[in-house]
Amino acid sequence: MRLLIMGAPGAGKGTQATAIAEHYRVPAISTGDMFRTNIKNGTELGKKVKAIMDAGDLVPDELTDAIVVDRLNEDDAASGFLLDGYPRNMHQVEALDAYLKEHGQQLDAVISLDVDPELLTQRLLKRAEIEGRTDDNEETIRNRMKVYSSQTEPLLEHYRSAGILAPVDGVGEIDEVRQRIFATLDSKN
Repeated sequence: MRLLIMGAPGAGKGTQATAIAEHYRVPAISTGDMFRTNIKNGTELGKKVKAIMDAGDLVPDELTDAIVVDRLNEDDAASGFLLDGYPRNMHQVEALDAYLKEHGQQLDAVISLDVDPELLTQRLLKRAEIEGRTDDNEETIRNRMKVYSSQTEPLLEHYRSAGILAPVDGVGEIDEVRQRIFATLDSKN
């Protein structure tokens, strides 16, 4: 199964991605995790990404595309994957579509976690307090919400028109949301 999970920052994508990937026996591929690992390890990529993320901006498309394609070419992703945090804009959609077409593949579904933006802001501020994340201060969070709205939300319409959008209410207990996701995906197959 080839899946995307989408939603504004703090919607629960990362929380849900691992369980979804395990359930459907595919790797969860998170661009955010790949970036944070590079930051933690102090790589050249990590230094570039840290400056970008600390400003609340998104990593440039070409860099993100190359990292994702590299990961999708690994053996464990041959029969499916769950992408978390990619694509974020139409350029990335086109890059992913081109990759999939070149490999004779297509997406099965795009999970969209729907959560009110004010609730998300509060979630992210709490996460920042608990995890000490420098990329989660209120100004940065609000900037990321604007960036998400302007660049990423149009993708939902693209996937809706393609007939593969799977909207899911992202408010509630983790297991409750997860069961909604499984029910939605199972009804599409």
